[in-house]
Formats: sequence, C-alpha cells, structure tokens
Amino acid sequence: MTHFHTGRRIAVAALFALSSLAASAADLTVSAAASLTNAFKELGPAFEAQNPGITVVFNFAASDALLAQIAKGAPADVFASADQEAMDRADAQKLLAAGTRRNFVSNSLVLIVPSDSTLGLAAPADLQKLEVKRVAIGNPASVPVGRYTKGSLEAAKLWSAVEPKAVMAQSVRQALDYVARGEVEAGFVYSTDAAIMKDKVKVVATVPTETAITYPIAAIGGSPNGAAARKFLDFLATPAAQTVLSRYGFGKP
Repeated sequence: MTHFHTGRRIAVAALFALSSLAASAADLTVSAAASLTNAFKELGPAFEAQNPGITVVFNFAASDALLAQIAKGAPADVFASADQEAMDRADAQKLLAAGTRRNFVSNSLVLIVPSDSTLGLAAPADLQKLEVKRVAIGNPASVPVGRYTKGSLEAAKLWSAVEPKAVMAQSVRQALDYVARGEVEAGFVYSTDAAIMKDKVKVVATVPTETAITYPIAAIGGSPNGAAARKFLDFLATPAAQTVLSRYGFGKP
C-alpha cells in the first residue's frame, strides 16, 4: 500500500509540475486599435522571439469597443488606443496600471477616394459636390478616427454639409473597405490605412486636425501578466520596433 500511495503522490506531483509549466507559457492579450493591425501582426513574432514563453494574442477593434470589453472584464493585459479620449476614459474607470501610460506613435488623417475615381476631389470642401452621395466616416460616437474627422469638418464649417452623406463605419478599417470596394465616393482614414491599400484607394488630401493624432498605450491594472505587459510596452519603444512602425507609416509620438 505504501508503494501505491508513494507512486500516486509522485504521479500527482508530476501532473502539478506539468500544469505549472503550461501556466508559465503566458498568453499576453493586447487589445489594440484597428489601425495598428498590420504593424502589430509583424511585431508580435519579434517580441515572442525575444521573450521565450510569452505568446502574444491580439484583439483588434475600434478603441471604444475595446474599452467597453475591458471594462466588462474581458481578458486584456495591454490597451493601445488611437486617441487620448478613449485612454482618458480607461484611466477614469481605473482600468490602467499606474505609471504605464505613454504615447508610442503618431498618425495623420487623410481623405481618400477609390483609385478609379473620376470625380476630381482634391479637398474636404469638394465633398459638398452633388456627385458625392456617400462618404465613409468612423462613427464619432465610438471610433477615434470619426472624432478626428468630425472635429476637422466642424472647424472647416463643413460638418453640416457632409453629415447627411455619412456612411458610419464601426472602425477605421471598415471605412477603408467601403472606399476600396467603391461603395462610397470618398472616406476619411489614417494615412497608415491608406498605405496598405495603395492599389485600391488614393489619398487626395491630408486633413488638418484640431489635436495631434497620438496613440497612447498602457498596461491594464490587475492583469496576471503585468510583467510581460511592461516588457511589451518597453519593446515598442526600441529602435527595431519603431523602425517597423515607421515602415507602416506611423510617426514618432
């Protein structure tokens, strides 16, 4: 009987060791703005190569949607937003790990049209033309690029003319798709989004915004992977990571 119990204890200990080993291969969940999709998908494997045992899992969507998920308790270790407003709300809801928030890239707002457009649009004011029936805009109520767009059009006294033509998108990538598929005559996206579909859309104007487009990032408070989250934040500031981000059109913060 002694041998049986001893053997059983060894087997249980071995199982416990195996389960501990599995738990140490942590999944680092990064909830990031949709416009970061391509750059982050390239950066993920590079980060994993430098940090054996950490697997990065990305969750891409509009910043406000990600914030809502995190606030409801969805797994997240890092939050990267496309504007300060979404991150300010995360901060106000006490979701962030103290002292981890920082800006890591910048972007610009552009007006795009389908690559085969013959309307001759050259500036936001041209969206008032009768031939322009539909304009893709991120929903200002829930999408940062929409807030930047509305603010810019309001400053130019064009919002009242453009709003009735607006096709509200749930993320900047949806706005990009509407233009790329020719379902709208024009749309507002980030310059980085336009760059990944050069064959299907063309930039007709860079649009001034009231506030600079800077992307903040932070670790989520109470995350079980706090150390790994901080490593990811530090990684994004390295010259190698900044080079990749720059290649996708992001500027310095």
